[in-house]
Formats: sequence, structure tokens, C-alpha cells
Amino acid sequence: MSAEGGTKAIIAALSANLGIAVTKFGAYVLTGSSSMLAESIHSVADSGNQLLLLIGGKRSRREATTEHPFGYGRERYIYAFIVSIVLFTVGGLFALYEAYHKWHDPHGIDEWQWVPVVVLVVAIGLESYSFYTAITESNRTRGATSWVNYVRRAKAPELPVVLLEDTGALIGLVFALFGVGMTLATGDGRWDAAGTAAIGLLLVAIAAILAIETKSLLLGEGASPEAVRQIEQAVLAGGGIERIIHMKTLHLGPEELLVAVKIAVPRTESAEEVAKHIDETEARIREAVPIARVIYIEPDIYRASAASSAAAG
Repeated sequence: MSAEGGTKAIIAALSANLGIAVTKFGAYVLTGSSSMLAESIHSVADSGNQLLLLIGGKRSRREATTEHPFGYGRERYIYAFIVSIVLFTVGGLFALYEAYHKWHDPHGIDEWQWVPVVVLVVAIGLESYSFYTAITESNRTRGATSWVNYVRRAKAPELPVVLLEDTGALIGLVFALFGVGMTLATGDGRWDAAGTAAIGLLLVAIAAILAIETKSLLLGEGASPEAVRQIEQAVLAGGGIERIIHMKTLHLGPEELLVAVKIAVPRTESAEEVAKHIDETEARIREAVPIARVIYIEPDIYRASAASSAAAG
């Protein structure tokens, strides 16, 4: 569901941004507003980012190979990280450069004065639709989690990325509308430059947040506390298992989880009985947490000192 919802949100954002980019650039050509140029580049960067997310999602579904035995699920994280770089360089830094240029060569908006205002208002409407779609799809998987924690903890990167991009786009449009409005009211192009600079700083900040969060996913995050609890309950629900000595989990992708668990079995059990209990445990884990695709269960005899050493390692 998260992958389908993410794709729907990405397509909605891509459709909105392509149309917005063309209209913003047309407004820049007619008016020479630096805020409009910064916003048009911002929309172009966002459109490229959404294409990258779609490519990453498609490539992540490739079958596992000998060279990559755990599959390609993490490609979604790699492309999300590239998005943060694109947003920083193409969007943020360009807007800051344009603001610097406009500040030292300020000029008002003398022709087609109504165009940038109309374009920005329409763009706010289109971005609001994209933002609403992202919120709707996120709510399907967010549950009671706060929005901040959802962005920080979500294992599927697409929806948090689109949410951050749309948030930045809406705030950036308000900055642009402020800069253009004040320039029209005062005739001073430095207001336009100030709006452009605010857009640049906003994009750089969002890009930094994206980079930090996707870096954590690339390094490898474990299962959520709820998933860990469900796995532990599934392991201990059957017979022939005395306790969990230690357990580690790792997301191979948003919907692929690796589970490695060492269990304590009775000293008197035969190898056949141990194998039977392991098979039953694997089935219970997959039923409790369907994304647990790769499961390794190691039987052992519980020894307190050995268990402490293994858990620490």
C-alpha cells in the first residue's frame, strides 16, 4: 500500500509541477521577476526529483542476483538521497545566486504586472492539490504517528520526500508572492530579491533535512518498535523455544525486512524437533510481520554470559 500510495502522490506532484514550471517561466519572461525565475527553476527541480523517485521505485523491484542476493530494495533510498542533492544544488543554490544578482541590479516590474500574481495564485492552488494527495496517501500508513515522526521514521522515502517538497513549494510560493507584491507596491526590486533569497534558504534547509533522513536509511535502519514487538511475540508464541537470546533486524528496502534471531532451545530436544520448531517460528514471524522476507534463526543453549557477549557484539 505504501508503494502504491507513494506512486500516486509522486504522479500528482509531477503533473502539478510540470504545468507550474511552464507558467512560472512564462511569467518570468514577461516580467523579469527573479522570484518567478527562482520558482520556475524550483518547479523544474521538483519535477526532476519526482522522475528520480519513480525511476528508483521501478529499479528497486528487480529480482535478486548472485551479486546482490538481497535484492535492490535500497535503490529507493539512493534515489531519494539524489533528490536532496538536486534540490540543494539546482533549486536552493540557484535561487540564492539569482537573489544576489537581483539585489545588486534591482528593477521593478513595469510590464504585465498582473501576470506573476495570477500565476502564483494558480500555482498555490495546484500545489495544494498535490499536497492534499500526499497527505491523504500518507494517512493510510501514518496511523497515530505525528507528522514529524512520520517523516523521520518512515521506511518508504517517497511520501516523506513529496510531503517535504510540497511543503517547501507552498511556503516558497508565499515568499514569491510577498516579494512580487511588495515590488509592485513599492517599485523596489530588492523586495523581489528578498523573496528569492527566502526561497533559496528554504530549499537548502529542506534539502539538508532530506539528506539527513535518507542517509540514515542508506546506512541501514532496523524495524520499528511495533514490528520488533510483534516479531518477539511470534517467536515466543510456539513450543520448544525457551527464550530469545538476542535479535537484530534490518530493512533491506521499505517493504523488505531481514530478521536474525538466536533462540534458546531445551537441551533435551532432538535435531528433528529443533528444525520443526524453527520452521513453525518462521511461519509465525511472516504471518505477524509480512515484510519479514529474509529470516535467519539460530538455535542455541542459553548461557547468561554467552548471551550478554553476543548481544553486545
